[in-house]
Amino acid sequence: MTTAPRRSLPKPALLAITDRRRSVRPLPFLVAHLLEGGCRWISLREKDLTFRERRALLSEILAIARPAGALVTVHGDVVAALETGADGVHLQDVADIALVRDTLPPESLIGISCHGLAQIHAAAAAGADYATLSPIFVTESKPGYGPALGIGPLAQARAAGIPVVALGGVTAENGWSCLSAGAAAVAVMRPLMSAREPVRFTRRLVESLGETAQP
Repeated sequence: MTTAPRRSLPKPALLAITDRRRSVRPLPFLVAHLLEGGCRWISLREKDLTFRERRALLSEILAIARPAGALVTVHGDVVAALETGADGVHLQDVADIALVRDTLPPESLIGISCHGLAQIHAAAAAGADYATLSPIFVTESKPGYGPALGIGPLAQARAAGIPVVALGGVTAENGWSCLSAGAAAVAVMRPLMSAREPVRFTRRLVESLGETAQP
C-alpha cells in the first residue's frame, strides 16, 4: 500500500450526500444551489444507477463543482472516480481501503462508513482519510435505523486519529454540537435534497456550523 499524508477535509465542515430520488429538482441543478449556499463537498451516492449513468452524472457534477473549488467524491465506484477525475471514493468495507489507495491517485480522499468505535479504529489503521459515524441522531431518511449514538462517542472517535464526519439526523439546530464534541464535519442528505429553498437552507446550515470544526 502506498503511504500518503491524509488529505484535509474541505471547509466549511459540511458534506452533502446526494439522493436524487428525494431531490425536488434535477440533481445537477440542486448541486449548483448547494454550492451557491456555501457547501464545498458533494458525495454522489446514486448506487442504483448503471455505471454509465453514474459516470455521466458524476462528470456533470464535477463540471459544476470545479469552478466553485468544491470537492466531489463518489460512493463505491472506484472506476468512475478514476475515469472522471473525481476527488475520491467513499467505501463500506475497511478491507477495500488498501487496494483503492493503490488504485487512485495519491491525493485522492478515501472515506469509510462506520457505526461504532471499533470500526473507526480499524479505518484509521487501514489508512482511511476520514470516517463517517452514524447514526448520531434519529434520522427520517432511515426510520428504525439505530439506535442513535448521540454526540458522546465523537470525542472518543476523534482520539483514534482520523477525522470523523457525524452522519444521521444532523440539522442546523444540532450540527454545531457535533463539531463541538469532536467531529471534523457533519454530513447531511435528506434535508438538503428536499429543501424547497436550497440556497437559503444550505447557507443557514453552513452558518450554523460556525468555525468550531476540529482539524
